[in-house]
Amino acid sequence: MWWGRPALSDSRNTGRLRAGVTLVELVVSITIIAVALVGTFQVVRVTVGSSADPMIRQQATAVADAYLAEILLKPFYDPDLGAGGGACPTAEATRSIWDNVCDYHGLDDNGARDQQDAAISGLSGYRVRVLIDTTANLGGISGATNVIRVDVRVNFGTHTDFLVSGYRTRS
Repeated sequence: MWWGRPALSDSRNTGRLRAGVTLVELVVSITIIAVALVGTFQVVRVTVGSSADPMIRQQATAVADAYLAEILLKPFYDPDLGAGGGACPTAEATRSIWDNVCDYHGLDDNGARDQQDAAISGLSGYRVRVLIDTTANLGGISGATNVIRVDVRVNFGTHTDFLVSGYRTRS
């Protein structure tokens, strides 16, 4: 007796317990275990596949912020021409000599670059594009002679598309 129930016994040998499982029980057990393992492996695959996403988003944010800060620190007007030259004259030839906000209009870098236009190691997978909007309106201030909006868009493959914007006003 086990817990008040009679023991299963073999009809030929009374007193001996039957041991083992039937083929049907074995097949059902293997099927249940296989389904559980497939579900577990799917969860692990998704988790491992997306584990780098937070790092990529953080780097894209840092790249966009760095570009925006670089641009917004430049003068509103081209220092070579002053206010008489207008807000957005033609850009200088190379990024290393860009000296006003509008020089960055249309910038399209495949791989993050520094202010001297040198590639930044480890950030070659990021695409950075800059759009300068001279028709922006900021709290009632508008027009190319008063306010410029700067949009910096950073992409990493097809997964990350990050946009940061800032305004530069005439001082």
